[in-house]
Amino acid sequence: MASLGALIPQLLVERGVDTVFGIPGVHTVEMYRGMPGSGLTHHTPRHEQGAGFMADGYYRATGKVAACFIITGPGMTNIATAMGQAYGDSIPMLVISSVNAEEHIGKGLGRLHEMQNQQALIDGVSAWSRQVRDGAELATALDDAMDLFATERPRPVHIQIPIDRLSLDAGDVPNPRVRATVKTPEAATFDKALGLLNRSVRPVLVLGGGATRMGAETATALAEALGAPTLTSSNAKGLLTHDHPLNAGGMLFGSGQRELLSKADVVLSLGAEFGDTEWTFYTDEPPQVTGTLIRVDIDPSQLNRNIEPDLAIEADASAFAEALLSAINRPPAPDVDLNACAAAPQKDLAENYTRHLPMIEALWEAYPNAILVGDSAEPSYTATCAGRAPGSRQWFTGSTGFGTLGYALPAAIGAQIARPDAPVIALAGDGGALYTIPELAAAAEAGAPVILLIWNNDGYGEIRSYMQSNQIQTAGVDLSPIDFAALAKGFGAQYAAVTNIASLLAAVDGGRKGSAPTVIEIKEHDWQVD
Repeated sequence: MASLGALIPQLLVERGVDTVFGIPGVHTVEMYRGMPGSGLTHHTPRHEQGAGFMADGYYRATGKVAACFIITGPGMTNIATAMGQAYGDSIPMLVISSVNAEEHIGKGLGRLHEMQNQQALIDGVSAWSRQVRDGAELATALDDAMDLFATERPRPVHIQIPIDRLSLDAGDVPNPRVRATVKTPEAATFDKALGLLNRSVRPVLVLGGGATRMGAETATALAEALGAPTLTSSNAKGLLTHDHPLNAGGMLFGSGQRELLSKADVVLSLGAEFGDTEWTFYTDEPPQVTGTLIRVDIDPSQLNRNIEPDLAIEADASAFAEALLSAINRPPAPDVDLNACAAAPQKDLAENYTRHLPMIEALWEAYPNAILVGDSAEPSYTATCAGRAPGSRQWFTGSTGFGTLGYALPAAIGAQIARPDAPVIALAGDGGALYTIPELAAAAEAGAPVILLIWNNDGYGEIRSYMQSNQIQTAGVDLSPIDFAALAKGFGAQYAAVTNIASLLAAVDGGRKGSAPTVIEIKEHDWQVD
């Protein structure tokens, strides 16, 4: 029989996992014993936080779950930040770690990587954390994780194995069980929603991150069947193509979008959180719905948060949409003038963000299949609020939800590994880029030609501006200059400095010709809008 550690790769492959991000350590080497010939591909980040962000980007680019192999103690504290971002954005992540031997847990003996309670640390950034001792328990935990990812609000899960158990016989292991089915809407509430939508005159469709699993085809068909202008949150960008006549944009800070929502007689919300970073990025004023609000969410606890619905339906957004498409019977809705929505970015965004719009638009125009990944940085905020992604899974960011600095580069690497055919561009500031810039070495090692686009404003520019606007004497925001060309070379990356859109696109073209990552630096004071 195989040892428990050696069995892990086989059990993962049986459940559809093909990629692992991890850094081997003395407390996880037994988890690698079964790796050769298993069918798993392993990538080594330079920090466990990078492992989590890579798994996050891998999923967002493809909808496929990746695993992370993490050591006891400091490995888990390192990945906790990435798990927090994934938790906030409802991203599935399978974290498998070691933990100290059972006889040593919680004893305070000063063992290597010892923590008082590792599971308690992870509890707040995971759907659940579970300790397993043999193959049967591990198989059950993996099946439970896959069921959660597919049928509940997807969030990270953590499975830990005592190091003394990893080398022991795994024992009898059951076959993977049949996956659970998604939750469908209850008949009575569905019929009520159907009647409201069939009779509506000015419907509006709102798509949040929970709607992404339905895919662009279903989302577009639903919008067209309803004749409904469609608002998408940052996490749902691209479910309707940027040029679709029913695409009303997103981010409810825009006056056009807010007016559209307030004038609707029925608003159908699928998987939308209505949280401040996802929807009202620039104002604390909650969105106003004066008509009937139908709210569909897989998470019952989410149905009444932030904005109260008139009709709450606990169901998978995709299952609800498919049921609605097969039953809807309504006359065509009248055309709605969406010019005010289209004009919202220029009208409502601050000038220091509108200046980034031509760059964002030029990147997607030149590379329609490009995936843009945002950090907490000015160009990312611009794309979050006003960027119009050409398609689904082509935009994601760490600036919403948990709001993690350093997210963009490793998440972009995960996306590039998952989608080698697509240009993948990380948008970061010079401050945030330094959080995770060593992951350029991981990209070079993986042959992933990801592009790190750095907007350099000589420090934490966003915080500097915030301090100044609030009459706070600046401190800690002006950073020493960094030689990003030298850094790029040291990590095996190419480098280019650009000053306008033409030189930016030329640098992206050059970066896509090889297998090495590329750092493109824009110095704010040198940037010229064509």
